Amino acid sequence: MDNLEIFSGTAHPALAEKICEYLGITPAETRICRFPDGELDVRLEKDIRGKDVFIVQPTCPPVNENLMELLILLDTARRASADRVTAVVPYYGYARKDRKDEGRVPVTAKLVANMLVAAGADRVLAVDLHASQIQGFFDIPTDHLFAAPVLAGYFNGLNLGEVAVISADVGGVKMARAYSKRLGGTFAIVDKVRLGPEQTEVDQLYGEVEGKTAVIIDDMIATGGSVVEATDVLLRHGAKNVYIGATHGVFCGSFADRIRSCKAVEVVVTDTIPLPDLPDDVKNRIRIVSIGSFLGEAIKRIHSNESVSSLFR
Repeated sequence: MDNLEIFSGTAHPALAEKICEYLGITPAETRICRFPDGELDVRLEKDIRGKDVFIVQPTCPPVNENLMELLILLDTARRASADRVTAVVPYYGYARKDRKDEGRVPVTAKLVANMLVAAGADRVLAVDLHASQIQGFFDIPTDHLFAAPVLAGYFNGLNLGEVAVISADVGGVKMARAYSKRLGGTFAIVDKVRLGPEQTEVDQLYGEVEGKTAVIIDDMIATGGSVVEATDVLLRHGAKNVYIGATHGVFCGSFADRIRSCKAVEVVVTDTIPLPDLPDDVKNRIRIVSIGSFLGEAIKRIHSNESVSSLFR
């Protein structure tokens, strides 16, 4: 590990510390401050010439601030003559627009990929991309990790009995199947129609949930509209109780109000992004499981040129 250095932006330093704790190293110090007009001023406080550098920075809210900070950190590391620079982006923002689904719209997931490469990233490490094809938007090696081993491990520890894993939409069927194998249960699909950026409507339930513990799985929870509606549908169809699991807990907009009325037992997310400022009664409904050691093991294997995919076997 002598040739390995891990730096953190300001988005989630606690996660970088957990990664370093697993690896048995100390995070390298970074000085990040601002000019009077708000522009970022960055300096890496350690010599990284010829080093294998990993920069940990999820592009969570405030998305634009954290993305720009990541780009500047990558540029700084490249210009400081690092041997290799890996952008560790546990939460990859701007991923919703991964294709042109109508005229005159951007493909922001590809735009961000181009920006990361242009800024100096030699490699990217991300967790549960909103769409798997985003991995192909990069012309550099990209490791796409899945949080299933971490979240499924937590749910298995609850001894939930007969389980039905629920995909929050048709696009999440592959993820639901993977979780159902790990939890030893069946799976079902809640089909939803998106009516707007913050509004969805549950249309149909495909699968059997009566008498079972339903575990809704999604890659992220933003306003919570989809999972709250899905919870109501599952309980109406006879589910014994409902748990909600997601990799990224964005928790924005009207999430707090919606989760207060939600009848799910608890909401379980990983710490790919920090928990936003929420009322105490809402925080009590949320369980956070750490992905730090999982990311640490992936970084260790990348640094040692070992297999990362074997983490999921």
